[in-house]
Amino acid sequence: MRFYLYTFCSFFLVACHADPPPAEATTVETVRDTVTDERLLAPDELFGDLFREVQLQQIFDDGKTFVDMVPRSSAREIMDDYAEAKDEPDFDLRGFVASNFDPPATPESGFTSESARGISEHINALWPVLTREAESDEGSAGSLIVLPEDYIVPGGRFREVYYWDSYFTLLGLATAGQDSLVRDMVENFAYLIDEVGFIPNGNRTYYLTRSQPPFFSHMVELLASIEGDRVYAEFMDQLKAEHAFWMRGVQEVGEGNRAVNHVVWMADSTYLNRYFDDGDRPRAESYREDVLTIEESGRDAREVAKHLRSAAESGWDFSARWFADGEKLSTIITTDILPPDLNALLYHLEHTIAEHSEFVPEREAWERRAERRRTAIEEYLWNTESGWYEDRNWTTGAFTGYLTLAGIYPLFTGVASDDHAATVARTLEAQFLAPGGLRTSLKETGQQWDAPNGWPPLQWMAYAGLRRYGYGDLAADIRNRWMENNERVYENVDKMVEKYNVEDITLEAGGGEYPVQDGFGWSNGVYLRMAAEDLQR
Repeated sequence: MRFYLYTFCSFFLVACHADPPPAEATTVETVRDTVTDERLLAPDELFGDLFREVQLQQIFDDGKTFVDMVPRSSAREIMDDYAEAKDEPDFDLRGFVASNFDPPATPESGFTSESARGISEHINALWPVLTREAESDEGSAGSLIVLPEDYIVPGGRFREVYYWDSYFTLLGLATAGQDSLVRDMVENFAYLIDEVGFIPNGNRTYYLTRSQPPFFSHMVELLASIEGDRVYAEFMDQLKAEHAFWMRGVQEVGEGNRAVNHVVWMADSTYLNRYFDDGDRPRAESYREDVLTIEESGRDAREVAKHLRSAAESGWDFSARWFADGEKLSTIITTDILPPDLNALLYHLEHTIAEHSEFVPEREAWERRAERRRTAIEEYLWNTESGWYEDRNWTTGAFTGYLTLAGIYPLFTGVASDDHAATVARTLEAQFLAPGGLRTSLKETGQQWDAPNGWPPLQWMAYAGLRRYGYGDLAADIRNRWMENNERVYENVDKMVEKYNVEDITLEAGGGEYPVQDGFGWSNGVYLRMAAEDLQR
C-alpha cells in the first residue's frame, strides 16, 4: 500500500504541476528568501518532499501534528540538511523531524475537570484555559499566523482560532460578561481582513486558500449589542471587504461563463454563491487522507482536491450533501453545489451593510443587492416538493434531494418568507427532531456532518430562527433536549465535547473528545447562551 500510495502521489504532482514541486526541485532555490515570505507559505510548500514523506509514512497519527510543529531553523536550512541526509543508509526520518522541529505549542494550563462543578461553572472556568494571548511577531511561529489580540481556541487538537466556530464561542463570552474578549476576537478578524484580504478558515498558513461560513457580520452585530451601533461604522470597511472577497470575479461571470471563484451566475444581475477553495492540491493538514480519496475516485486529481478543500471551507467536512452519489467521499462535487447556508449568511452581510451605510445612495444600492439575493434564494434554493431550503446543483439545475440543517439558515438570518418558515418548522419537527436535539441530516453515512450527530451551531441557529418566526414552543423543545444531552454527557465524563449523538442518548459521550485539554469552544458558547435564554423568559 505504501509503495502504491507513493506512486500515486508522484503521479498527482507530475500530472497537476501542483505545489509543492517534486522533491528534487524542493531546494534552497525554491524557498522564498525572507522570513516574512516563509510565514506566508504552507508547510507543504516549504518542506516539499520532507513534508510528503512525514505525512505518507504517518510519522504522527494525526496529520495536523506536523503542520503545527515549529521549525527550529529556516526552511532553507532544514531542506539543505534533509537533501544531504535523506539518502544515507541509516537515515531516521522520525529522528530528523524531532531534531529540526518543536512539537505544536500547547500551553500547560494546570486545569483539571472537577465533577463537583456544575456545567456552567465548568465552562466559565475553561475560558482562561482556551484563551491564547496575542503573539509577538518575533521569532518563528511555524504555520501559525500571529494575531494582535487575545483569542479563544476551540480546544484539543484545534490550537488556533477558527472563523465560524468563533461566533458561537462569542455568544458564550458575551453571556459570561467577557466583553473585552468579544472585542479582541472581532478586532483579530478585522485584522485578518486587512492583512490577507479575507478571514481564513483559521490563523494558519495552510488555511490561506479558503475562508469559512461568513459570520463576521453576526460578530459585529453581537459586539454592537454590547457597545452600541457605533461599532458598525468602526468595522464597515471590513464588512465591505468581506463581501468583496466572496464576490470576487462577479464581473467575469455570465451566461457563457457561469462560475468564477465563489460566484455563480443565475440570470441577469442575479448571482448566488458556492464554497470554493483557491487551492487544488491535497490539504496539508489531511494530506494522506486526501491522497487516498483522490486515488479511490479515479478522477482528475486537481478537481477532487479542490472539492475536498471547498467542503472544508463550508465547515461541513464531511457530509453526503457534497457527494454526487450521496454515499462516498470519492464522489465529492462541492463546487457544483449552491448551498442555502452560505447564501443566507451573505444576505445577512448585505443587509447589515445596507442598514448601517451612512449615505442614502449607498444604502439603497446595498438594499438592492440584499433583495436580489433574497429573491434568488427563494427562487432557486426553496424546494416546494420537499418543503425545505435545499442544496442545488447549478451544473444540472437539479436539487440534490438531500435534506440537512443547512436549510434552517434562512430562518436564522431572516431571509425566509413566512410561508416557507412555517413549512420548515413542520419539516424540522417531523423529520429532524431526535431525543437529544436535532440530527444534522436525515441519513446516516458515517460522515460526521450527518446523522446521528448534532452540532452546537446548528442547534442554536434552529432555535434562534424558529423564535424569530414565532415558533417558540418548538424552539424551546429543541433547546431543552440539546441542553439535557450536554448535561448528561458532562455528568458522565466531566467534559464538553465537539458534537453529540442526538439519536442514542444512552452513550457515555456523544461525539468523542479531543485530547490535550478540555473544550469545546462552540459547545461551551451555545450552552451558556441557551441557559441564559431560560433566565430571560
